[in-house]
Amino acid sequence: MTPDISVVLPARDEAGNITSLLTGIAATLQDRAHEIIVVDDASRDGTRAELAALQTRLPQLRVICHDRSCGQSAAIRSGVWAARGALIVTLDADGQNPPDNIPALLAPFAGGDTALGLVQGQRVDRRDRPSRRLASAAANRIRNALLRDGVRDSGCGLKAFPRMVYLALPYFDHIHRFMPAMVAREGLRVQTVPVTHAPRAFGRSKYGNLRRAAVGIVDLLGTAWLIRRRRLPRTRELARSGATDLRGAA
Repeated sequence: MTPDISVVLPARDEAGNITSLLTGIAATLQDRAHEIIVVDDASRDGTRAELAALQTRLPQLRVICHDRSCGQSAAIRSGVWAARGALIVTLDADGQNPPDNIPALLAPFAGGDTALGLVQGQRVDRRDRPSRRLASAAANRIRNALLRDGVRDSGCGLKAFPRMVYLALPYFDHIHRFMPAMVAREGLRVQTVPVTHAPRAFGRSKYGNLRRAAVGIVDLLGTAWLIRRRRLPRTRELARSGATDLRGAA
């Protein structure tokens, strides 16, 4: 059976976190046709062994392995390309995005709104170090001032979007942090929903504040350039009975 939903998780060195997270996803979506795709971004711990053991228990689990570490955006891209579901859900593999948030991400798509391009999670009661929360808040304010995407927490890993929308976006490293702006660039609507956040149980974050800031500035300027270069005309096909609108201008 072809799944309706593909849950994509980028993972690197998440031994200890991945088993409980994947069983939680399977339980949350037990009444929906779904698949779970974990993209192992060249883990050096026991992540891959845990995934191999889980495949014997979760028939819907697929594991894609990178030969070298290429980062979170590259892992998401590999997962979306491999996905068979029309709707994609992403979340981080560190266990800080509780899977019981997934139904709230999917609910806005139930009405069949073709103009809805992304449902973005917005973390409440964030369970990170104070320094990280402050750095993230500052980065979000700067991003919003420049890109005007109207999203308070674009770095949250909990997202849901049509697969074809993602494949239409230009790819660049760290695009996962700029998905709301890039989806809006296509003339589609972005909706936010509040989601819960959990403390990390095992391992440590792959990003430091200084590293995140350094790459973020370059990515922010590049994203702003891409948005300003986009021009979407209103198109119509001339038919015998008159003209039919195909796409609205953004």
